Amino acid sequence: METKNNAVYADVSVANVLPSGLKLFKSFPDVLMIPELIFGGLVWILIAASRVPTPLLQGWTMFVSVTLFIGTFVSFILYIAQIHKGNPIWTAYDAAFHSISALFYLSASVLEAASLVVYYYYYTRVFQLNIAAVVFAFIATSLYVVHAVFSLLRWKKNP
Repeated sequence: METKNNAVYADVSVANVLPSGLKLFKSFPDVLMIPELIFGGLVWILIAASRVPTPLLQGWTMFVSVTLFIGTFVSFILYIAQIHKGNPIWTAYDAAFHSISALFYLSASVLEAASLVVYYYYYTRVFQLNIAAVVFAFIATSLYVVHAVFSLLRWKKNP
């Protein structure tokens, strides 16, 4: 923590290399993998539990949430297992993975919101699961965007 003019600033910096082992839990943006898994899993569960009025739109959302849940989980395990061993190609992988994930989740969130509108106008049943899925999909999108931005900054700083 730094103090400047009686104000306290958190020292948030992006490391040049990926953390390994338990340092993953102390490193930003890599600690965001935990809420990405939580909210991605919630989107997956809520879409699976809801009625499907538009299979094409909700099918894409389901594909994105399941695929990125598995991809994020595998990356998380590989980082904890210290597979990367400081190799700079892993910072490029991390930046690319989270950038593509952010774009995919953005498209899935928008399509899920569109299916919610279709569901509202054509069905009179309760659709709270779909509302929750849209909210959690946009939260997951914002988490992936933040992670992508900071991963790109780390990749750019990497020699």
